[in-house]
Amino acid sequence: MSQDTATRPAPPTGGDEHGFELKQRSRWPWIAGGVVAVAGIAAAIAVPQLTAAKSPNEIAGATLTVVTAEGNSAEQALVQFIAEEVAPDHGITVAFKGLADSNTLNRAVSEGEVAGTIYQHKLWLGQVLEANPDFREEAATPVFRWGFGLWSDKWASVADVPDGAKVSLYSDPANEAQGLWLLQEAGLITLRDGAEPGTATQADIESNPKNLEFILLDFAAQSRALPDLDLAAGYTEYYLAAGIPIEQQIFAPPAPDDFAGQLTIGSDWADTDNIKNLVKAFQDPRVQEFLATDPAVKDILLPLDAE
Repeated sequence: MSQDTATRPAPPTGGDEHGFELKQRSRWPWIAGGVVAVAGIAAAIAVPQLTAAKSPNEIAGATLTVVTAEGNSAEQALVQFIAEEVAPDHGITVAFKGLADSNTLNRAVSEGEVAGTIYQHKLWLGQVLEANPDFREEAATPVFRWGFGLWSDKWASVADVPDGAKVSLYSDPANEAQGLWLLQEAGLITLRDGAEPGTATQADIESNPKNLEFILLDFAAQSRALPDLDLAAGYTEYYLAAGIPIEQQIFAPPAPDDFAGQLTIGSDWADTDNIKNLVKAFQDPRVQEFLATDPAVKDILLPLDAE
C-alpha cells in the first residue's frame, strides 16, 4: 500500500480501484488514494498487446472485457451480473478482468485492449488524462455511487465531535475534496462561496469552528488509524474490509454527481456498435435494481438515486 501519511499528490502511475490511489496496493478492493505520478511506459503494461490490427471493440461477436483493480469484489460482482443477466439482451458478450494499477487499467482502455473500466469518477479520470496526454478515454455513463461517509471509533454522532478533533482526509486531491464536501454537509466546516465539491482544497475552508486538525492518509492507512482519530472521511469499502462495522459510519449523505463511478471507454471506439451496446447494458434499469438489492454490493456500491 502507500505510505501511511502523504502530502498532496499529482496524478497516476499505479494504484487502486476507485481509480484513486495510483500506487501499488495490498488490499482486496480498489478504491484507493495516493500519489498520482506520470508513468506512461509500455513496459508497465501487464495486458498483452493485441496481435491483430483490430480491437475487440470493433469486431462483431468479440468478448468485451471490463476491468477494475485486482481484488475489488463489489465491482467484480457488478460486472459479472451485467455479463450474465444484462449483456446478452444487448447482443454482446462481456467478461471481467482485474488489473494491477491505474495506468495499466487506463492504458488498456485507451488502446482498445479492453472495452472499459468502472473504477473511477470523472475527477480522477481528469487527473489521469492530465498526467498521460497520450491516453484517449472518456466517461460514457455514470453507473453507481461509492459508499462514502464519516467514520468514528469514539463518537456516536457528528454533534459529539469535540473541539480540536483529529480528522483524516484521503491524501489524493479528488478524494480530499470529497472529504471536505462531506465535512461541510455535516456542518463541521464551511467552504468559501464558489468552491466546487470536486476540486476544493483546505485553502477553500472559510470557517472551521471546532478547530479541526486535518491528517492526510491513504485508504488502508486511514481505516487502520481510526482508533487514533476522532473522525475520518472515507469509503465504506475500506472500512468493511478492515472489519469495522457499518454502525461506526456516523454520517453518509448521497455523494454529488461529480463523484459517481463512471463507465470509462476508449474514445477511438465510442462509435462502434460493440461499445454503444456496452453503454446501453450499463444503463439498463436492472443494473440499478442490482445495486439497490444485492448483498454482494450492499453499502459499497450504491444506486445513482440513493438517498
